[in-house]
Amino acid sequence: MNGRRRPFLRPTPTARVAACAAAGTLLISGCGILSGSSNGSRDEPITIMTWAPDDTNATNMPGMPAMAQAYARWVNDKGGIHGRELRVLTCNERNDAIAAAQCARRAADEKAVAVVGSYSQHGRSFMSPLEAAGIPYIGGYGLSEEEFTSPFSYPVNGGQAALLAGNGRQLASVCGAVSLVRPDTIAGDELPELLDAGLAEGNRSPAADIRAPEDASDYTRQAQQALSGAGSGGGTSSDASTGTGVSDGTVADTTGGGPGCVTAALGKRTNTFFDSFRRVQEDDSRVRIASILGSVRQSLVDSTGGRDSALEGTYATGWYPVAEDPRWKPMQKIVHDYAFDDNRIDIADPGVQTTWIAYTVLRSVLTSLDPGKISAHAVRTTLDRGHATDTGGLTPKLRWRFQDLLPIRDYPRIVNANVTYQVVKEGKLVAVRQGFVDVGQTLVNRKAA
Repeated sequence: MNGRRRPFLRPTPTARVAACAAAGTLLISGCGILSGSSNGSRDEPITIMTWAPDDTNATNMPGMPAMAQAYARWVNDKGGIHGRELRVLTCNERNDAIAAAQCARRAADEKAVAVVGSYSQHGRSFMSPLEAAGIPYIGGYGLSEEEFTSPFSYPVNGGQAALLAGNGRQLASVCGAVSLVRPDTIAGDELPELLDAGLAEGNRSPAADIRAPEDASDYTRQAQQALSGAGSGGGTSSDASTGTGVSDGTVADTTGGGPGCVTAALGKRTNTFFDSFRRVQEDDSRVRIASILGSVRQSLVDSTGGRDSALEGTYATGWYPVAEDPRWKPMQKIVHDYAFDDNRIDIADPGVQTTWIAYTVLRSVLTSLDPGKISAHAVRTTLDRGHATDTGGLTPKLRWRFQDLLPIRDYPRIVNANVTYQVVKEGKLVAVRQGFVDVGQTLVNRKAA
């Protein structure tokens, strides 16, 4: 890994208890001792928190808390959980470590039984307060190391690790040289190794690593570097020129060349990068563009011209089926009936989709518990003992027993390493192949940095 990666240091449970005792606070829930008693009354609402950044200069994810609120309206309209109201608190994480920690402390103060379907790259800031309060973190977006190492975290997908490894495998079957444009952040430092793991399975060389600021308004310099790193490929590819690709999950011998490719993972700033890239590309059609879902979304394709979008032919790797898949119909109906035309919710946004899946897990757990014994401790214990959630085919059945955890270095909490391959075709993000591609072994086999 890059030298900026921080050592993973966390106080042991014994050390935390000792610290609390020294402060004279051993018997408060903030130290995790009595966390099992919160939300235990049959008459009290069940409190949940969802956080995400909003109104910042970098990536904003307002659709995630908006989806959480719509989900709560639906649950409460149907009688709640065992007759108890589902109370969803939201918090603006602001893409800031201090704000993320404040959101976590507020969840503890409000006696939340879980933080669900949230987005933050500041795992080190928010996870420690959650652990101290005994609060589980279900279905975060998968940006931080702590989401995949903390025993209090229950990720519903493989996070950016799976997306980048999958993107590498997808591009390995169609591309020659590859450039990766990614955030110049600690979280971004992990991405090149992951993409390279997928490329290596297709006998491709590591990607050119192009660092970029998260909040820039112009990426001309990075676009020039990316174009240089991708070159013109080793020739032309009829598959690439059609925009359909051959990225079906199989890995062929592709040492003979292929078009150069540029893949970007800059969140909501990806379109800003592509604008800069198009200005310096000089119509070199042999260099293809790609990204991961969340950086390229259907709404972005629509806003840049639909069928005439410059994103036509862009490869994309996602966690879930395409938005038009019928398995999303239950979510779409709830958004239609309970979001009240809230334009923050984009049903094709993987953050919104992750929030839906995470709340599906939460509701499954809560309905399995005694209505008078619902607490953060009870939710965590139920998950640890093997409670399984069927997500209607949007993911494999989700379960976090020890034997369900994949043996992936640095990501020991992953239980679902599936991805999907998509491409922009005639203005729509469509599936390249049916079903999922499991990149778990790709992550297991990747080389140490």
